[in-house]
Amino acid sequence: MRILIANDDGYLAPGLAALVKACEGLGELDIIAPEQNASGTSNSLTLGRPLRVHTASNGFLYVNGTPSDCVHLALTGVLPKRPDLVVSGINNGANMGDDTLYSGTVAAAMEGFLFGIPAIAFSQVDKGWGELDSAARLARSIIEHVLRAPPASAPWLLNVNIPNRADAERLPRIVTRLGRRHASEPLIRQTSPRGDTMYWIGPAGDAREAGPGTDFHATANGQVSITPLQVDLTEHAALPAWRSWLGQAG
Repeated sequence: MRILIANDDGYLAPGLAALVKACEGLGELDIIAPEQNASGTSNSLTLGRPLRVHTASNGFLYVNGTPSDCVHLALTGVLPKRPDLVVSGINNGANMGDDTLYSGTVAAAMEGFLFGIPAIAFSQVDKGWGELDSAARLARSIIEHVLRAPPASAPWLLNVNIPNRADAERLPRIVTRLGRRHASEPLIRQTSPRGDTMYWIGPAGDAREAGPGTDFHATANGQVSITPLQVDLTEHAALPAWRSWLGQAG
């Protein structure tokens, strides 16, 4: 068993160290992560400049790029062997609902999935790394579960969100779907010391679809949310209507 571990908070992030420790003894471990925090970079690949891979004092590899860069490089030449599983995290904050489209944590796992490798993204619901050790024990338990009883359809991609609680590894685990958020809060406008106008992306909006069955509902009720993801964005149910529309337009 060979496991590739990545993240988006950077190679020095406590969540990465906790996930690596949680995976010890499960097989051969390869660790690769961004040099700096790369939250919100989604599935972006760096194509306009060269990437460099360095080895940190703790043996982790780090890259001057995005989470997707890290996993992509690992799988296309950096690693001596192909991993059997890709895990990403543990992220500093939730990746639920629409956030998964922007998440570097989910993107790192998804890159493995795109290469045909089962993958899991782990995130804590609240920022601040509170009760991280418990989240790491929960992550190991889920990894052990999928190794002991692999899901029938492979590859697969799981998005796991963990409440920041000391008893996280004992909380109920449920399979969920993605909820939805309201639109982001307004941008934040500031003036630089030179008098230039600067803008910050506003905070994420509140959940607007957070009923039973969603990831938002599960974590708000003290449960670990496990959401199976797919990459196909096609609106399959609407294909007949669109084909009819196209025929009418012709």
